[in-house]
Amino acid sequence: MEFLLDPNIAYILLIGGLVLAMMSLASPGTGLFEIGALFCIALAGYAVYNLSFNWWALLLLGLSIIPFVYAIQKPGRELFLALSIVLLVIGSVFMFPRTAGQAIVNPIIAIIVSGLVTGFLWIAVRKSVEATSARPTHDLSGLIGQVGEARTKIGEEGSVFVSGEMWSARSEVPIPAGSSIRVLRREGFILIVEKNG
Repeated sequence: MEFLLDPNIAYILLIGGLVLAMMSLASPGTGLFEIGALFCIALAGYAVYNLSFNWWALLLLGLSIIPFVYAIQKPGRELFLALSIVLLVIGSVFMFPRTAGQAIVNPIIAIIVSGLVTGFLWIAVRKSVEATSARPTHDLSGLIGQVGEARTKIGEEGSVFVSGEMWSARSEVPIPAGSSIRVLRREGFILIVEKNG
């Protein structure tokens, strides 16, 4: 496990663990992000324990979670997401100080990893927040009041074309094929319709 004591490896594991932890907060439920975060942070923790590190940088890493959690709750909070990313990058880059027997994190690795993390978190988190706050595309209650066309004769059963899709339909009054219809309500996946106009 000596390779873990290289500040560059420890830095990459630490950043990987924090990014996976943030992704598990942004899109919970799979378990993959959580397991990956735990594994990376445990390995990075071993390195941090055995290497000298800056406490203030570790504090910045911890503080980066607060604006991140606030940013993922609603869309439009990109400023807090940006603050979280800045705290994460600064805290991670300065995590390991230069000492007599230890090299500092390679600046090229720090720049590449920080750039990749910034881009990934910015895009992935914004898209996750947009997806969780978007109205479902198949919101069946949104069909009520919609106007469509009867594709078959509608009585006890039939088919209608509403909102770009074919639906099973029923009507209390017979409706001839080709008529304009309006959706009154739905019963499961069956639309209850009436003749429009």
